[in-house]
Amino acid sequence: MSKVLSARDAVAKIESGAIVTVSSSSALGCPDFVLRALGDRFDEEQLPRDLTTIHPIAAGDMYGVKGVDYIAKDGLLTRILGGSYPSGPSNKPMPEIWKMIVENRVAAYNVPSGVLFDMTREAAANRPGVLTKVGMETFVDPRREGCAMNEKGAEAPIVKRVEFDGDDWLHFPNIVPSVAIIRGTTADEFGNITYENEGAYLGALEQAICVKNHGGLVIAQVSRVTKRGSLRPHDVRVPGHLVDCVVVDPDQKQTCETQYDPAISGQIIRPWDSFALAEHDIEKVIARRAAKELRPGMTANLGFGISAKVPRILLEEGHPEAVTWAIEQGAVGGMPLTDFAFGCASNADAFVPSPQQFIFFQGGGFDVSFLSFLEIDVQGNVNVSKLAKKPYLTAGCGGFVDIVSGARKIVFSGWFEAGAQVEMTDQGINIKAPGKFSKIVQEVEHVTFSGNRARTLGQEVLYITERCVMRLTETGLEAFEIMPGIDPDRDIVAASGGRVTIAENAEPMSADLFATGTMGWPA
Repeated sequence: MSKVLSARDAVAKIESGAIVTVSSSSALGCPDFVLRALGDRFDEEQLPRDLTTIHPIAAGDMYGVKGVDYIAKDGLLTRILGGSYPSGPSNKPMPEIWKMIVENRVAAYNVPSGVLFDMTREAAANRPGVLTKVGMETFVDPRREGCAMNEKGAEAPIVKRVEFDGDDWLHFPNIVPSVAIIRGTTADEFGNITYENEGAYLGALEQAICVKNHGGLVIAQVSRVTKRGSLRPHDVRVPGHLVDCVVVDPDQKQTCETQYDPAISGQIIRPWDSFALAEHDIEKVIARRAAKELRPGMTANLGFGISAKVPRILLEEGHPEAVTWAIEQGAVGGMPLTDFAFGCASNADAFVPSPQQFIFFQGGGFDVSFLSFLEIDVQGNVNVSKLAKKPYLTAGCGGFVDIVSGARKIVFSGWFEAGAQVEMTDQGINIKAPGKFSKIVQEVEHVTFSGNRARTLGQEVLYITERCVMRLTETGLEAFEIMPGIDPDRDIVAASGGRVTIAENAEPMSADLFATGTMGWPA
C-alpha cells in the first residue's frame, strides 16, 4: 500500500499540542511544501493549535523559501527552539517568526544546533537528556540567558547547571517530539527515502528515529515517487518503516537560489576554474591573512561571512584541495559555496549527517575554525547571535557555539569599524573617514563565544580585521600585526576607545596580502 498523501491530508494528522521537529537548513532540505500546507490548514480550520517546533538548523530564509514563516501564527505556534532563524538584509521586511519573537507572542529559544541534535538522540534512546559543556559561560548558560530569546522563553527554562562527578555541566532535559517533518529526493511506495539530489542529509534519520521510538508521526516531503524495490539499499538514508506519510513536491528547491545543481549534490565534479575567485578588495585581504593560518593537510571548519572566502584564496593560489573543509550541514572537502548557497559544497569528498559532524566538532577533531564576528569586547567575548535593533540581521548561533566549544584554534574575521571610509592601495590601507561605531566594545550584547572560557581551556584565538590582527591574552585584546597604512594609536587604540593594546613587538602585516596576483601560499 502506498504511503503517498496530499500535503493537506498529511498535515491533517498533526494534533494540537504536538511537538514538531523539522529537518532543514535555511532552504537546504526545507520541507517548505508541507509547512505551507500546515499554515494553510490553520488558516482554514484554526487547527492544529499550540504547537512546539524544533529546528536544529533554520527552516527557511528571506530569499524565496518561507519555511517556518508559514506557521508563524498566533494560536498555531506557542513555542519554538531553533539553532538558527531566517535572516537577511535590513531592507527586507522582518520575517513573521521574528515579529512573534520580539513581540513576545511565542516562547522562543536559540539553542546550539549540535545540542539540538544531541537532544534528539538522547530522547530517542530514552536517556535523561543532554549533559554537555557546550555553551558554558555564553548566552546558552542559565547564568546568562539560558538560550531564551524573550520573556516568554525565560519564564520556562530549558537548561540548567548541574554538578556531575565533581564538575559543572549544562543539562538539557528531554523535549520529546511527536512529529517529524523531513525532506529527501525520492521515496518508494513503502516510504524508503533517498537523497540523491540533496546537498546534505542533515539530521532527518535521527529525527525520524526519535519520533517513531515514541509512537509519533513522520512526514517525508520528496520530489518524486518510485516503485517499492527499485531503490538501492545503500542509497536509502531513511528506511520506510520510519515513515508514515510521503508528500510529493516536484518543484522543491535545492537551495534558495538553486532549483537543482548536480555539483551541489555530488553528482558531477566541477572544473576548479569554474569557481569565482574572491573580489580584490579589503575583505579579500582579511581572508588572505586568515589563510596564512593554514597548512596543507589540515582539516578546517568554516563559517559564514568573510571567513567563507578563505577557500577561494586557496583556489586562487592553486591549492584547492590542500585543506579539507568541514561544514556543519555535513559536506566534507570540496569547495564550500558562498552567499545563500552557504552550507553546501561542490566537489565534496563526502556528505556526513549533521549530528555526526557535530560530534566531530564538539570533540575538537579539526585543526582550526574560521568564523566571523559582529562585535568583540574587552574580554575577548564575541557576539554573532543577537542585534536587538535589527534582530533578523543575524540568524542566531547555529552551530557556532558547538564549534568554538571544542576548537583548538579559532580565527575570527571581520571589520574593526562599521561604516568607515576605507581606501585600499597596493601598499596598504588608508582610513579616509572614521566609521559610525567601533565593533570593539566594552561589553558585547550577547556572549556567543566566551573569552574567559577560551583562556581556561587554553584555546588559541585570533581576530583579523582591516586594521590589525589581534590575539586573546590574559589581559584582553592585543594587536600584534598592524595593517600597512594604519596609525596604531589613532586607528586602533583611539578608535576602540582604548580597548585594544598594541604589542611591544608588533609588526606590519605582510605586503603580499595586497598583491593583484597570488600571494604565494603556503609561505
